[in-house]
Amino acid sequence: MEKIRKGDIVGRKSYGKDILFSVKNIINTPKGKLVILRGIIDRIEADSYIEDLEKMDKKYIKEKLEYFNKRADKRLAEMREYKKEKIYKNIKDKRIVDKLLTGKILHLDGDKKYSEKSFRYYKKLGLNVIVKNIPEYKQPKVVYQLLKIYRPDILVITGHDGMIKKGTGYYDLYNYRNSRYFIETVKEARRYDKENGKNLVIFAGACQSYFEAIMSAGANFASSPARILIDFLDPLIVAETIALTERYKYVTIDDIASELRDGKNGVSGVGANGKMIKIPQID
Repeated sequence: MEKIRKGDIVGRKSYGKDILFSVKNIINTPKGKLVILRGIIDRIEADSYIEDLEKMDKKYIKEKLEYFNKRADKRLAEMREYKKEKIYKNIKDKRIVDKLLTGKILHLDGDKKYSEKSFRYYKKLGLNVIVKNIPEYKQPKVVYQLLKIYRPDILVITGHDGMIKKGTGYYDLYNYRNSRYFIETVKEARRYDKENGKNLVIFAGACQSYFEAIMSAGANFASSPARILIDFLDPLIVAETIALTERYKYVTIDDIASELRDGKNGVSGVGANGKMIKIPQID
């Protein structure tokens, strides 16, 4: 067996190598080498004994990443067209143009590479965004201060997650790798709201996250009702939709579901008003 090292891209043989993982860490245990894994397209964290892992072929990795990048590029092209329509169809006469102020996004992401990809995606859409790479366990400790500094309209709390024992313990908080941190972060954000008279729109969660508990903590949208994997783009799609919707319009999960990889099985919520405002500009 080819030696597996930190940073390698691998698949789990017992799962048919269905997910591409990056090796985050390798731990020596009495039962053997336990490998901590993080999805490179899906927002999942998992572990596996090294014997069940196989390094993935470079050609296969390239094909999977190319497919993902094409999907992201298609989404970007669609949103650019959407923005053009929003600007020009609302011209009331030849002298007045509506300047659109999109909602400001603060995105906390537990994965460094995802943080970088997210920032590039938002910026290509011309959105007003701050992206911070903060490990999930640190997010509850820093979110209040970051909210005070940046004063966003929309907060995205994400990274990686996963059920430790899949298919059981759905309502056991400790059966989730990072859901407790997302829950604590949402609570801190709502404390900020209360103390500063704000009304954030919050998305929180990652793959297989404890949806009900995250919503109970105060999120508007969360993953994952069906305890399935969510796509890298799913939290970004929720945030951009809210940022590009006018304040008087209410966005429900039904408005977004068709754009998410697995619809309402992956992400759901109670909805929220948009955060975009129009300022009439005289030519």
